[in-house]
Amino acid sequence: MRSDRLLATLLLLQTHGRLPAPEIARRLEVSTRTVARDVEALSAAGVPVYAERGRLGGVVLMPGFRTDVSGLTDTEMRALLALTDGEQAGSLGRAVASAVRKLLAAVPEARRPGIAAARRTVVVEQYGWHRAGRPADEVPALGALERAVAADERVRLRYRSVAQDSASWRTVDPYGLVSKAGTWYLVAAVRGTARMFRVSRVEEVAPTGTPARRPDDRDLEQVWIELRDRLEQAPEAVTVRARVDPARRAMVERVVAAQLAGPPEPEGDDEPDVVRLPFRAAGAAVGILLGFGATVEVLGPPEVRELMAERAAEAVALYG
Repeated sequence: MRSDRLLATLLLLQTHGRLPAPEIARRLEVSTRTVARDVEALSAAGVPVYAERGRLGGVVLMPGFRTDVSGLTDTEMRALLALTDGEQAGSLGRAVASAVRKLLAAVPEARRPGIAAARRTVVVEQYGWHRAGRPADEVPALGALERAVAADERVRLRYRSVAQDSASWRTVDPYGLVSKAGTWYLVAAVRGTARMFRVSRVEEVAPTGTPARRPDDRDLEQVWIELRDRLEQAPEAVTVRARVDPARRAMVERVVAAQLAGPPEPEGDDEPDVVRLPFRAAGAAVGILLGFGATVEVLGPPEVRELMAERAAEAVALYG
C-alpha cells in the first residue's frame, strides 16, 4: 500500500510541481504526518522532492525532473482515452476510468497536448445500433483518418454510401472519430453541414494540406450527440414489395431514390415486374407511391398496404 501511495504522491507532484501537504493528504486520504514521511522516503530514494515552509510553501518537486512511469506510447494513450471517454456502466467502468486517470497523470508535460487533442477528437460509446451478431467492420482507412483528425486537416474521401453502387469523391472538414460498439464513424462537415460517415465505406483518403474549416465552434461530442439522436429518433425503415409497370420502372426508381436507404432489388426471375424498395420510413413510402396510381401496386408488407388503402379512401372521400 505504501509503494502505491508513494507513486501516487510522485504523480501528483509531476502534474502540479508544488502542492500543499494538506491537499496531498486530502487527495490520498491520509494524514499530513503520513505525507511528511512519504516525502522523506521519496527524497531518500533519490527523487528531488522537498518541503517548503511558509504561506506559499508546500511539497515541491524540483523543476525539470520528469519520469514517464507509465511507459505508454501515444497510440496506447489514445486507446485508453477512448476506453474511458465512453459511457461506462457500474463499478467496473468507474474503476477503469480511475486507473486510467492515474496512468495518464504520469505522462510528461510535453506529451499532454496530445492527450488533450485525443479527448477532443475521439468519442466512444459502448452500445450500438442493434447490431448484435454482425461481424466487425474492416476499416483500412481508419489510420489515414486518424492522421487527418490529429492534424485538423481538410481531406477528400472516396466514399460509397448505402444508396450508391460505386464510390464518389467528397471534401470534408473533420470534427473527429466515433467508435459506437466497435463500429467507427467519421464526423465531418460537408459544405457547412455536419454529417457522419461509416469508416468501413471509405475507400480512399486524400490529404489536401489545408486546415479544416468547420461551420461552428462546437466540439465533436456535441455534434455527434445531435447526429446520433436525429438518427435514433427517425422513423423505422421498411422494405416495400411492389409490382411496377415494366415500361415505367426506370422512372419510378429514379423518383423514389431520394427516399430509399439502399438500391432497389428485383424480386427474382419468377416475377420480373416485382421490385423490393428499402424505404427509410413507411410514411414516405405511402406518400410517394400513391402518386403513381395504377403504375405501382404495393404487395407488402401488410401494414403498408393497409396504410395505402386508408390514404386512398381519404382521397376518394375528399375528391370523389
